[in-house]
Amino acid sequence: MLYTEKLMEHFTNPKNVGVIENPDGFGEVGNAKCGDIMQMYISVNDKEEITDIKFKTFGCGAAIATSSVATTMVKGKTIREALKITNKEVIEALEEIPAVKVHCSVLAEQALKSAVSDYYTKRGIDPTPIVGIIDESAAHH
Repeated sequence: MLYTEKLMEHFTNPKNVGVIENPDGFGEVGNAKCGDIMQMYISVNDKEEITDIKFKTFGCGAAIATSSVATTMVKGKTIREALKITNKEVIEALEEIPAVKVHCSVLAEQALKSAVSDYYTKRGIDPTPIVGIIDESAAHH
């Protein structure tokens, strides 16, 4: 299984790793099949822009790399812009990932949706019309 140079860069030097204390939104997703767990924390301003985003991922190199690249893609975007980013775009940003690791990019997408869902829930807003249904097989909160 070969990883691209871009994937290896995000694995060995991941961006936005860590925890945000008192985040505006927190999401955690996991995949029991592979054992990867992603936690995502977001800070959101009054214009609904993601001003900060951090992650902790417990998993393989591809899981860490997809978390890293996903956070760099959404930081500074509005929530609605961020939600338009798909796992396919995450894969493209890494140039390619092995087919057996595609689920990692799906987890990154689901972790963001979970954090945004938490953000809206904390504000008394039903997140479902905005975020959609989070795949319960991949997500738990």
